[in-house]
Amino acid sequence: MTQIDTRENMSVLSNYEPPRLETLTLDVLEGKIAVLTINRPDRMNSMVVKMFEEFNTAAYALRDTDARALILRGAGERAFCAGFDLDEISVITEMGVREFLKFQETATGGLAALRQLPFPVIAAIHGAASGGGMSLALAADIRLVAPTAKFNAAFVKVGLSVGELGTSWQLTRLVGPGRAAEIAYTARFVGAEEAVRIGLANRVVPSEDLFDEAVALAETIATNSPGGIRMSKRALQRNQEVTSYAAALELENRGQALLTRCADMPEALAAFKEKRAPRFTGA
Repeated sequence: MTQIDTRENMSVLSNYEPPRLETLTLDVLEGKIAVLTINRPDRMNSMVVKMFEEFNTAAYALRDTDARALILRGAGERAFCAGFDLDEISVITEMGVREFLKFQETATGGLAALRQLPFPVIAAIHGAASGGGMSLALAADIRLVAPTAKFNAAFVKVGLSVGELGTSWQLTRLVGPGRAAEIAYTARFVGAEEAVRIGLANRVVPSEDLFDEAVALAETIATNSPGGIRMSKRALQRNQEVTSYAAALELENRGQALLTRCADMPEALAAFKEKRAPRFTGA
């Protein structure tokens, strides 16, 4: 059987030098796990124009590496991300229409680039995830929350709509149109327990264990076939956007056909027969 090396053109994360960032920090842990930290704790990790540019920078720097997972978190103990910094809002209100549209494309592009990374993105959320901070959390594949976590779509509080940074699309698919409408129209806070109950978050973990739990989850994911995980993410995301069951099957069939030509599947079968743990390479 001809094998396809899915690692072609990937850079090795262990040899990776993160880009220099002002509002974020990007670190690499053992096991090919990356950590992106929103690093404005004195402002509750609120967003500024530069941060959206750096979301793009970080995502594109990681995209072609052999990373197995990315963890998103907020620095400090107060918040994951409190949305756009209202002390900086005049920068936006003073923009002309064309300049504002360019900013919007940069902002939405930054979150989309994180969401579209080929490996899983895990958000470790404590404190407020408000407005754009909620949008950032929704861009992750998996959301772990501390008991202090609270989400709100604060956009209507400042004269904007929930149609911002992909929130209207993501929120509806996670919690359903009725719950999404209530959350969007009231801008009320959704606490950690409710977030798990309605599907906005995966599970609640103790505050002191939040990051360690996120790392442990990333490590568990990393024990599986890299190609299988990447193709699974592709199928899960793309099939939210296709319009028919038949189109979903077509995407799944092509992915499985590709994976049968990679090294990880034969290795998994050999390991099963030999009663040992598989040694996945992503090749």
